[in-house]
Amino acid sequence: MAKKASNAIIKEVEEQPAIKVFQVGDLAVYPAHGVGRIESIESRTINGDKHDFYILKILENSMVIMIPTWNVASVGLRNIIDSTQVAEIYDVLRTKKDDIFDNQTWNRRYKEYMDKLKTGSLYDVAEVFRDLYLLKLVKDLSFGERKLLDTAKVLLLRELCTAKKADEETVWAEVEALFIQPE
Repeated sequence: MAKKASNAIIKEVEEQPAIKVFQVGDLAVYPAHGVGRIESIESRTINGDKHDFYILKILENSMVIMIPTWNVASVGLRNIIDSTQVAEIYDVLRTKKDDIFDNQTWNRRYKEYMDKLKTGSLYDVAEVFRDLYLLKLVKDLSFGERKLLDTAKVLLLRELCTAKKADEETVWAEVEALFIQPE
């Protein structure tokens, strides 16, 4: 019985994702805030226990976020997408959602989109941007949806620019071109 329990514990430990280690100067993505740079790694004593923290400065607005090094996976801190994933993101933007006009109330759509932005996945951010961008073409968005569209655009462009090492105007032109319908 003890052997079975220890095997289960070993399997559980093996299935846990490895903790991502960042270095000072690395670029990383923090969910719903976007691309930031690891400015430093600092130790702080909290309730008598010493903990190490990544000090992340968001590029867009200079916000500083302290992330416990042991908590990276659960907060969703991740690497910037690589250049091969840029094409996949463009595919997400290109793929038209069939039920874009599903007659959901704006506040239900808002909650779903907000939940997607909070995942930190650029694929989810791209879906939110695509859906709201297309919806905006056929009807007025609520104030909340307009803010979400702007947030998704900033998150999407900042990471694509960083991944492609390109300026925002170039990347925005590429993104807009994905939505132009051939006649």
